[in-house]
Amino acid sequence: MQAVSPPPRALLSVWDKTGIVEFAKGLVALGFELISTGGTARTLSEAGLDVRLVSDVTEHPEIFDGRVKSLHPAIHGPLLARLHQEKDATELSRLGYAPIRVVACNLYPFGDAAATTPPLSDDELLEMVDIGGPTMVRASAKNHRHVLIATNPDRYPSLLEALGQAGTPADVKMGLRQSLALEAFEHTAAYDVAIAQELHRRTTGDPASFSSMEEQRDRLPHSILSASHKVGALRYGENGHQAAALYVSHDAPQGNNTLVTARVEGGKAMSYNNYSDADATLRLCRSLSTDEWPATPHACVIVKHNNPCGAALAATQQEAFEMALASDPESAFGSIICFNEVVEDSTAKSVGDLFVEVMMAPGYTEQAKATLMAKKNRRLLTIESPNNRLAPLERQVVRKPIEGGVLVQTEEPPIIDWTKAKTVTEVEPTAEQIDSMKFAVRVCEQVKSNAIVMVQGTATVGIGPGQTSRVEAVKIAARRAGKRAKDCVLASDAFFPFKDGLEQAAEAGASSIVQPGGSIRDQEVIDEANARGMSMLFTGHRLFRH
Repeated sequence: MQAVSPPPRALLSVWDKTGIVEFAKGLVALGFELISTGGTARTLSEAGLDVRLVSDVTEHPEIFDGRVKSLHPAIHGPLLARLHQEKDATELSRLGYAPIRVVACNLYPFGDAAATTPPLSDDELLEMVDIGGPTMVRASAKNHRHVLIATNPDRYPSLLEALGQAGTPADVKMGLRQSLALEAFEHTAAYDVAIAQELHRRTTGDPASFSSMEEQRDRLPHSILSASHKVGALRYGENGHQAAALYVSHDAPQGNNTLVTARVEGGKAMSYNNYSDADATLRLCRSLSTDEWPATPHACVIVKHNNPCGAALAATQQEAFEMALASDPESAFGSIICFNEVVEDSTAKSVGDLFVEVMMAPGYTEQAKATLMAKKNRRLLTIESPNNRLAPLERQVVRKPIEGGVLVQTEEPPIIDWTKAKTVTEVEPTAEQIDSMKFAVRVCEQVKSNAIVMVQGTATVGIGPGQTSRVEAVKIAARRAGKRAKDCVLASDAFFPFKDGLEQAAEAGASSIVQPGGSIRDQEVIDEANARGMSMLFTGHRLFRH
């Protein structure tokens, strides 16, 4: 009598149980025997499926409240056996272990646990560090020639289809096996990154949360780790011949409260350049969305090609938009606009037919949305925020890839101690001018260097961005400001190396200057300001953004 081959085995152990019952039923229909653990086994049993517990296979009970379940040769032997090698196949048979051909496993949600409010204790968080799961996933992925590993529930239908078409698990094509294995390794890699980053934050502290440069530097991580998963492909990159995609960080908060996760409505899909410009717009708008200017709570920022062309704070939203637009209406064509509060009907009417690529806000009134979306190809992004007001800009660590490695630095909104800022001219700036300086510096910090920002009150009237010459940046800002430059406050992201920049500013109409200082020719610049009756403040805080 011919021996009957035992049914192929599938091991199912998942935290995310999306689709697992349907997947298990499909496996049973293909003749698989199901092995499972803990909660997954209960879910399958409650669905009427016959499931064999891992503890029955290992002949060893789960211990330490389930901390140790699958870490046993009866599980990892079948997962790692090289069945194409006679030695491994013979040894597996001698041990009495049947091969495991399919594994479905995803891991404890460590990232979600780390983001819990109020925060979990260290002991509670460490309980969310999966041990058996990653070991199972990596073993299966390593031995993908013989084991099919699914870490993403979206893969279940195609895997069932491939198994059905192949006839036997061993005949599933290598291309699918490799694709699943790669996805599995990415799954465990992202998981390890999440753990390392959270433990670094808890034990060392977020570098950007410390005030002194020395403290920030000492707390930068020893290894630069990153984990993000693809949201989807973009039409193209900065140019039509470049491929591009959008990724979301593993630690991004849940909901539509970041640029990547924002709700997008209207027009065609967002492009690489749209997202890049939108990020610059959102950063500046968040930095202005603070309580520093209580009389002018409404912020509007307009950005073109990664540089602000207009920014304003005003008592009303419509006024903020109109003031920001007046700063450079020509560059505002095809721009990105961000408001820090829900867009009102009157603001939407003021935007009118202006060609705007993207508009962002915490929300829109129904009428405002209808008015704005009446314009073809205009996209509206909703970035949910507490109290329908954008949260202030958070300091963070930023990375810049370079050939052979990565540059890392802490990035922050201005942390200028204005009590230590020093008037260096005979004329003192007025209280109103100092208030304008604070606004101008906040805008200047987000403008590409060399940067010059001219403001009246809390609105820009001229911006000179990204120039190799500071004098040229002054000229550009002055040209855009025109007559509105008269008696304006001018902010510079770095010192004036010669007095010619200040001369250009004075001739344009600027009456007050705020700059870091620190040039060997500072006295020459101060003397020129005194000769022209200007006030000037040194902050000692450079704001380069290359």
